[in-house]
Amino acid sequence: MSLEDKNILISGSSRGIGYEMAKYFAEICGSMVIVCSRHLENAKKVSEIINGKTYPIELDVTNINNINYSIADILGKFGKIDILINNAGYRFDKKIWYKKLHEIENDRFMEIINVDLMGSVRLSKAVIKQMIKNENEKDNTKKGGVIINISSTPALSGHIEGSPYTIAKSGVIGLTKHIAREYGIYNIRAYTLALGNISTDATYFSMDNKHKSIAEEETSLKRWGKPEEVAKIASHLASNDFSYSTGNTIIIDGGTIMI
Repeated sequence: MSLEDKNILISGSSRGIGYEMAKYFAEICGSMVIVCSRHLENAKKVSEIINGKTYPIELDVTNINNINYSIADILGKFGKIDILINNAGYRFDKKIWYKKLHEIENDRFMEIINVDLMGSVRLSKAVIKQMIKNENEKDNTKKGGVIINISSTPALSGHIEGSPYTIAKSGVIGLTKHIAREYGIYNIRAYTLALGNISTDATYFSMDNKHKSIAEEETSLKRWGKPEEVAKIASHLASNDFSYSTGNTIIIDGGTIMI
């Protein structure tokens, strides 16, 4: 698994799972990682902490002008983007999460769709334009690229809470399949990571002990997942280890959902 010569763009990588992926790709895989946050200062702080090759940028996945500017900046400095990980997501909001579908205001609903689904669509479109042009100069073979989209297990199983998140993340799975089908001819591969209970500030540390234990007991492994475990799986998908696999949804949930 060699990713040393790869440039990797990870949206929402200033904290949580995004940060762990950025850290793993830079420190363990030796990749050049573009660290992204809506606030440049946060991206810079993380870039300084990570012991590897990084480049901090301000990236707002809801702003197409910002996306275009950022992609142009990256291409100007590094020439190409080999791997895109659509990780940016709408913050966990208890006021929305615990409301019934019919109780959620349309504007609040669309705020989540705009980030979790449309954010991934916007960024994928911008990066795909460049990935199509990725060629091996020696023999003109298509080098393409890899796109990894972050979803969640409720997008597969359904859930009784958090309907906007579930619906947005279901759309992300459709996005992955479409990219894999339409752009495989350019050697662009796509995957979805459907995440279960992963211990981050937004999940594990926002729950009381009772709900932490309930979530833990749902899994076959009887524990929460670690962000670095997600990073390891993402790194293998991004490498040529999975060169003849595309369009798949990889479930990372400790054995709660099995298909």
